[in-house]
Amino acid sequence: MDTLLAYGPMVLSGLGLTIALSLSSLTLAVLFGLMGVWAKLSRNLFLNALGGGYTALVRGIPDLVLMLIIYFGGQNLINSLGEVSGLWDYVEISPFAAGTFAIGLIFGAYMTETFRGGFLAIDKGEIEAGLACGMSSGTRLRLIVWPQIVPLVLPSFTNNWLVLLKTTALVSIIGLQDVMYNANQSGRSSQQPFLFLLLAFAIYLGLTILSDLGLRQIRNRYRLR
Repeated sequence: MDTLLAYGPMVLSGLGLTIALSLSSLTLAVLFGLMGVWAKLSRNLFLNALGGGYTALVRGIPDLVLMLIIYFGGQNLINSLGEVSGLWDYVEISPFAAGTFAIGLIFGAYMTETFRGGFLAIDKGEIEAGLACGMSSGTRLRLIVWPQIVPLVLPSFTNNWLVLLKTTALVSIIGLQDVMYNANQSGRSSQQPFLFLLLAFAIYLGLTILSDLGLRQIRNRYRLR
């Protein structure tokens, strides 16, 4: 108990960083997902192939491998370009930025398929009816598409978010001092790694439960409409 009281605050100090990383990655994932579904549903063959290639490539690479490629390879690429062009000096990519981009890119591919399924499930006749009534694209999105697509994509969106939340633990491998990193450090310092892995387990489980409850309320709200 004394060990937990001594090192527990250190583990909890990474909680804010874990939440910030999760929300930042989710925002980026939604943006990538919207761009991906726009490309995959486009009649332009190049955009269609680009969207399909994005989802196929990203979903086929292990998350940790992609994160390491972005963190180390991306940094080398940017600095090589700066050296060749002479436009900038040495640039160091922060673990937070690399982790956010990597996780956002990964889950953007899953969000693409989530949004794609939702858009395809909407009756095209309703959109055409709105167009015939003179509705603008923004009005059609607000009155026809949005109320229907949210209940359709929320179950899959919830699953993506919960998996994303757990995937943030991978950033500890590139040195970001999140919950998992601090739990490992505390376990090594106290020589009780299992104790602090259990603490990390409890923290992630708590975040998952709270997230599920919050998203369930949103699902119930749209179900009552």
